[in-house]
Amino acid sequence: MQAIKPVTKPSKQRKMLYQAPDHIRYKFFAASLSPELKASHGTKSLPVRSGDTVRVLRGDHKGFEGKITRVDRKKYRIYVEGLTREKVDGTTIFVPIHPSKVMITRLNLEDKWRKKILERKKFAVRKIEKVPEKPVKEVAEVKKELIEEKVPIEEKPKRRKKRVSQKPSATKKARETVQKAEKEEKPKLKKARVKTKAAKKIEGGA
Repeated sequence: MQAIKPVTKPSKQRKMLYQAPDHIRYKFFAASLSPELKASHGTKSLPVRSGDTVRVLRGDHKGFEGKITRVDRKKYRIYVEGLTREKVDGTTIFVPIHPSKVMITRLNLEDKWRKKILERKKFAVRKIEKVPEKPVKEVAEVKKELIEEKVPIEEKPKRRKKRVSQKPSATKKARETVQKAEKEEKPKLKKARVKTKAAKKIEGGA
């Protein structure tokens, strides 16, 4: 199976966010639980649902607490009961809030499937806690014992390779002898000197 590389380009990240299917969008609505809920359910966060009571942690409405009336998965926003503002024409509208800016103070556990999710998460946390962790000192002692047990292997000295003097081949020898014989047979011919203009004048005068 081919490993999926993480997308780092902002335009691609935005595209993935806006074109995400519904089951992935659901995960983007995760909000942190209050300390009391964390202790009782053994999990840090959970996706918000309509009916949950939340507290706003960021923005102008910081500290406001109320029930979630609507979850807009298309725009990634939630609407809290009582959190409204007036428009210029006098009509009141709900203030949209991003789910990451709230903390769940009370869960809506009417859905049996949500209860099962919480139980599964709690069981997973317990399983991780049960795994015994070896202390650092014990690990260090075990490493020392392994080092002591290892017997040093004697390395044999490397033999130096003897340089083999390359003997000239028979064909090369024959070629050299032929060249020597040709040089000896050919007598050196003296090159005729080219008479200069001055020499020619002297000969003509004589």
